[in-house]
Amino acid sequence: MFHLEPRPQTSKLWIAITPLLAVVATMIAGGILFAFLGKDPFVSIRLIFWDPLFGDFAFYYRPQLLVKGAPLILIAIGLSLGFRAGIWNIGAEGQYIIGAICGAAVGLAFYPMESWLIFPLMILAGALGGTLWAMIPAILKVRYGTNEILVSLMLVYVAEKLLASMSLGLLKNPEGHGFPGSRNLRDYASAFNDELFAGTGMHWGVAAAFIAVILAYVLLNRHMLGFQIRLTGQAPRAARFAGVNPPRLILFCLGTSGMLAGLAGMFEVSGPSGQISIDFNTGYGFTAIIVAFLGRLHPVGILLAGLLLALTYIGGEIAQGQLNLPAAAIQLFQGMLLFFLLAVDLLSNFRIRLNQRKESI
Repeated sequence: MFHLEPRPQTSKLWIAITPLLAVVATMIAGGILFAFLGKDPFVSIRLIFWDPLFGDFAFYYRPQLLVKGAPLILIAIGLSLGFRAGIWNIGAEGQYIIGAICGAAVGLAFYPMESWLIFPLMILAGALGGTLWAMIPAILKVRYGTNEILVSLMLVYVAEKLLASMSLGLLKNPEGHGFPGSRNLRDYASAFNDELFAGTGMHWGVAAAFIAVILAYVLLNRHMLGFQIRLTGQAPRAARFAGVNPPRLILFCLGTSGMLAGLAGMFEVSGPSGQISIDFNTGYGFTAIIVAFLGRLHPVGILLAGLLLALTYIGGEIAQGQLNLPAAAIQLFQGMLLFFLLAVDLLSNFRIRLNQRKESI
């Protein structure tokens, strides 16, 4: 009955409203999912989207938006640069883990010495660790033409094994009575990423996320490198004629995304998480892919999308506690956002037309 008709040019209106439509569609589909699980869909959606902002304990949950949103925004900003250029880093979770391991290792190496230099060194170590881990798929792609999607994704599992090894071995707390995991960095003032202003949730990781948004916006709109990134994604052949160096662009985009993911891991392990443990990684690297696309690969859009996904994390925890919803249902709910965004995004380039019946003479 219907067919898709290509638009003469991409609709700016649909590009603007599809993220909102995807969120609404996710709420509806999520409500149906929760109803099948025997939960009140209206109460479930209210707990996820309303209570963290306006509920009885909103004064506690609101600062958590910044805490949960900061790593998502940091990672998504890095991913968006590569995605714009057609360079697909799907392994940010691994770079996030390695950044956390390197940052925590530097901090614990100085324990129990107190010095203001320790935390900056941890920042450098986290950024360097994430960058080097991302350089593996970058160099393999430049040198041997391998697929960066597969290589970066497989390295996530290697990073997870390293995380378990460090939790049970080299970084294990010698005073932990045999339990896996490192010392808690919350008890080590020089390595602790404390709030800059009490009760606000604002720590150095949040500040870094806002700085990354500003720098990415300037890069993409005011710098020649940003122009080359956008041109490569939109017209690869034109980019080659314009003198773009593909290997250099690959190294830059993957290196930058790895650096920001590593920073996110370092700020998380030195602050909200507090220690290296087997279950340290919570999927931020994969969720950031949703954030990047929901934010239209635009720095400001990513900022808003990161806060929205952070809201689903916080609201999901509330729903799990009050309604006994399984954690997998909340993860599925978050994943629906990306699928609905991709589905509705089709309308940016196509119109839905009703097929005309041809009457036989």
